[in-house]
Amino acid sequence: MELRMSQKERDRLKLMKALKKREIGQKEAGEILGIGQRQVRRLLRRYEADGDAGLVHRARGRPSNRAIADAVRERAVACIREQYRDFGPTLVAETLAEREGIQVSAETVRRWMIDAGLWKARRARVRHRQWRQRRACVGELVQMDTSMHAWFEGRAEEEPVLIAMADDATNRLEARFFPTDSTRTNLAMLDRYIRRHGRPVALYADRASHFICAAKQTVDDQLHARESETQIGRALRQLEIRYIPANSPQAKGRIERNFKTLQDRLVKDLRLHGISTLEEANAFLDDVFLPFWNQRFAVAPAGSVDAHRPRTGFDLDAILSVQENRTVQNDYTVRFQNHLYQIDRKSCSRGLRQAKVTVEHRLDGSVHIRFRGRRLHHHRIPDKPPVDLTACGQGQPPPCPQALDNSLRKFPTTPQAQAQ
Repeated sequence: MELRMSQKERDRLKLMKALKKREIGQKEAGEILGIGQRQVRRLLRRYEADGDAGLVHRARGRPSNRAIADAVRERAVACIREQYRDFGPTLVAETLAEREGIQVSAETVRRWMIDAGLWKARRARVRHRQWRQRRACVGELVQMDTSMHAWFEGRAEEEPVLIAMADDATNRLEARFFPTDSTRTNLAMLDRYIRRHGRPVALYADRASHFICAAKQTVDDQLHARESETQIGRALRQLEIRYIPANSPQAKGRIERNFKTLQDRLVKDLRLHGISTLEEANAFLDDVFLPFWNQRFAVAPAGSVDAHRPRTGFDLDAILSVQENRTVQNDYTVRFQNHLYQIDRKSCSRGLRQAKVTVEHRLDGSVHIRFRGRRLHHHRIPDKPPVDLTACGQGQPPPCPQALDNSLRKFPTTPQAQAQ
């Protein structure tokens, strides 16, 4: 029978052989092994009685007194197969404890899943990445990004997008689901963050078209010696928030890694709670998931100062809106998004006709008009009803008036024709 011994046991065997031959004393053997003389004598008696096997630990090959029962293991593996097959070991351990009442460590679950063929052990890959130290203060730098993913796993007709903002110093997360990734939804996320925490010093985001403008400079940009800017770029400038563009996804790796975790944990939580609508998902984020996330994954900042600045003195509704320039017509009307807006008489002033005004399409859907920093009172002119083509008979459009008169419009056009 093959006898397996650890290196510690092999060292003891060598000393026991020397001790039996009286080549070494019990005191010296105890000092080498780091045990007392009584233990040396016990080992020697076991060696003399059982030979080499007497030095092997008696508990080897026997089940541990703290071993988990086979029935519990079988039940856990069955649950994983049926409900949590695509879960990772860490998330499985938390879910089993919460929903099934099975308290086991993540490493135990990992071994069970590997033995059952439900998880493949991963070999660590060596990647060279320059580590960047976190900013010291809360609000000194905030990372912002959007994740397009199958959040509802096909339970809804259209999948939403998740726009998130993570504080660099603490990893505190603010996130919300939106129907699309657009200028207005990103402005809405900025509005939500600033109203809750204040104005951060800098915003770190990618070079998406919402943030970086590829158009040429306008006349106003040239007069103020600035580059062309998007609606979000203008809003950040007016709010005195510095925009830092990321040159690659790896540059904003912290929020990218957050998305990797969210695409695993959040998707499965939405599935377990049966959530398939935008409203339910956002309510779950606010009430359950984000408090759990910030308690579990947020870290303490190195500095004690909150670098967020107050939002007082800034009209957030106006700044975080989509602003476009329009020309006032002679009848004091402004056309915006194919609608006419009449400026009220009390807001009319000299130089307003044919002048450029700024139209603000705010996040709540309202439209405001501003001229030289002054708000103009206005109202929307009702749209003209569409022309009913069926009233002309046979569902055909009315004939052109010129076509009716062509037979009568035989005017002479040359001197010869006029002479006739």
